[in-house]
Amino acid sequence: MSNEAFHHQIGIRPDDIDFMGHVNNSVYLKWVQDAVVDYWTKIAPPDAVAKHLWVALKHEISYRRPAFLDDKMVADVIAERVQGARAMFTTVIKRGEDVIAEVKSTWCCLDSVTQRPVRLATDIVKRFVD
Repeated sequence: MSNEAFHHQIGIRPDDIDFMGHVNNSVYLKWVQDAVVDYWTKIAPPDAVAKHLWVALKHEISYRRPAFLDDKMVADVIAERVQGARAMFTTVIKRGEDVIAEVKSTWCCLDSVTQRPVRLATDIVKRFVD
């Protein structure tokens, strides 16, 4: 799987739209959260999903174009690298071929019981990155 984009469909709801008639900037954070967590649950083995949680540490969003209620959107997620308990992802939010936003994010992997940072096993990391 390494470094291939994971495609996550995005649904736009009426309450995502702000007073200017397009998707509110804050909604993009939810989309990234949903896309990265979906990526993790689809690619990682079930026992790893049960043992680990992810929390966002940092998001850098570059907005390119507005998104609207009837748009068909997808978030393409790529795991860039894993360093210790941290993982860096790029999420490109698109409408067709048009890039609507690009998000660079850093996440911390936590043990689901202790909720303390934990490194992922090498065999799990290899499912995401080279």
